[in-house]
Amino acid sequence: MTIHHLASIGQTQRQIARTLAVDESTVRYHLERIAAGTGDGRADQPFAAAPFAEAIAHYLSTLGDGPVNVTALHQWLVDEHAYGGSLRSVQRFYRAHYPKPRLRARRRVETPPGAQAQADWSEWPRLWVARRPVYGYLFHMRLSYSRYPARVWSPCKDQLAWHHVHNEAFRRLDGVPATVRVDNERTAVGHGAGSWGELNASYRRYARMVRFHIDACQPRQPQAKGKVERGNRDDRTWREVTTRQWASWDELQAWTDERTLQESARRTCPATGTCVSEAWAQERPRLQQVPLLPEPFDVVVTRIVAPDCTVAIDGRRYSVPFDLLGQRVEVRGCARVVQVCADGDLVAQHPRHGRERIVIDPRHYEGPPTATILPPTPLGRMGRKLQEIAALTPQQRPLDLYAALAEVAR
Repeated sequence: MTIHHLASIGQTQRQIARTLAVDESTVRYHLERIAAGTGDGRADQPFAAAPFAEAIAHYLSTLGDGPVNVTALHQWLVDEHAYGGSLRSVQRFYRAHYPKPRLRARRRVETPPGAQAQADWSEWPRLWVARRPVYGYLFHMRLSYSRYPARVWSPCKDQLAWHHVHNEAFRRLDGVPATVRVDNERTAVGHGAGSWGELNASYRRYARMVRFHIDACQPRQPQAKGKVERGNRDDRTWREVTTRQWASWDELQAWTDERTLQESARRTCPATGTCVSEAWAQERPRLQQVPLLPEPFDVVVTRIVAPDCTVAIDGRRYSVPFDLLGQRVEVRGCARVVQVCADGDLVAQHPRHGRERIVIDPRHYEGPPTATILPPTPLGRMGRKLQEIAALTPQQRPLDLYAALAEVAR
């Protein structure tokens, strides 16, 4: 057609050949064929798969109304009928002799208030936090009815972080929806995918405790959670996230929370016609109240309280109340703290991953005796003075305290 058009506007055969980078004989051949009204002979050639038409028809009849995988059909022909043609030849034959598959309409559903939230991660390969480049993850949970979002930053996306960002998202949404639609992350779906997948055991226990249903998406179906996917795409327009120097993750999180509030006051909720903030206010009464959220943990061990009223975990020792001496307690390594539980009750909590190898709370050694346990011997004058000095930073310790300590030592 290009040759015919160029010839019709007066270009010579040599000019056409030079323009299309082909031989002049090729231009002459096509012009003569067009003038004679003959078609391209290649279109009249028989299909390589034509002799196997009955076998192909039999194979397709066994599939029912489902989609046709032409690659599987070609492999079947090779295995069962020693077919020597290419996959492309089977595709050409199928396209010429069988109609296109029917299109399936997609149902648009607007979920009622409080029924669903959609959750997903987005990855940010280069953030500047504490004057160094880091790889960050943004967890995005969005209510399906009001479109109100909660965004939580995390430096990692392991199982512990997965539970932690859920806690923070529920607090920001001020409620828990009936279901949470998630992608097939290993922290959510342990094996398989979608409705036939096996949920992650840790995440299933967490959902049962917080009281929401896990709704795993079908694989390769991003439109099934299109609201949060759209939110992740919009987040990429936040240039300040990657260009600004953040002093800490907390500063980045505070900026994100403020940006979320501004965005919600500006955007319109399609389901109500109001701004997203107003729609969220209408939806909140339909959400389940946020319970006492369990602190996520990745390590749990049983320990016997030592004579010095401490237990060990992560290569460190942590104090517990003295009346638990000799008892078995459960020690949990949470995202930011170490929790000690006895008989299902939280009895001690300390910061986790600190530099100290021994973490002591002096209050754990105080209190009245029990029927079987006596409290530790009270501190003497030296011990009390040492505690007074230890309670102050070195810059605030007056010299008279050191003098008093020396006087006691005499």
